[in-house]
Amino acid sequence: MYAIVEIAGQQYKVEKEQEVFVHRLEGDAGSAIELDNVLLLDNDGKVTVGTPVINGAMVKAKIVEHLKGDKVIVFHKKRRKGYQKQNGHRQYLSKIVIEDILASGAKKTKKAEEKKVEAKAKPVAEKKEAKPKAAPKKVVEAKTEKPKAEPKKEAKPKAAKAAPKKAVKKKTTAKTTAKTTEKKEVKAAPKAAAKKETKPAAEKKETKPKAKPKTGETKEEK
Repeated sequence: MYAIVEIAGQQYKVEKEQEVFVHRLEGDAGSAIELDNVLLLDNDGKVTVGTPVINGAMVKAKIVEHLKGDKVIVFHKKRRKGYQKQNGHRQYLSKIVIEDILASGAKKTKKAEEKKVEAKAKPVAEKKEAKPKAAPKKVVEAKTEKPKAEPKKEAKPKAAKAAPKKAVKKKTTAKTTAKTTEKKEVKAAPKAAAKKETKPAAEKKETKPKAKPKTGETKEEK
């Protein structure tokens, strides 16, 4: 028969009369402890798995002594930087012996008990706190007479707008057409006459005859 138990944040597979080294526990050497975080039990082939813990299962153990673990060397180095550091560490441990593994009949876990106690205490506290509420006092508001609204004056009907008069087309007669054509002809005639009149040609300038040089005169005399 064996069990998987959670002790100090780690899970261990334990059997009866087995010695186990675990992280430092509270309690003096020689004191008995009860471990109720049982995750799995194997009782002659019958396996029960907790969800996540098996209710009623427990492992009884005894603290033998408190001690330190073997030294672990912690070495740091950065190449080409001239940096290196060395430390040693020894973990605080407790040696325990498993005395018995109980599959059922054990006390209920503390967490389950605390939850039940809280569940019972809550309704009682609520009942005590729930007091009949006092009826709200009616607030008498002073009535203020609002001035009556004056009756609205009846709007006079607006006079209907007169429909726009349609433009009456003037009848064109033969006389009016004849008059308009005559006016156009009269205006066009003086323009045509003005275009035909050309300016008189400029009189040719009289050209004086060039004086001929006298014979017998020399350049020197000049």
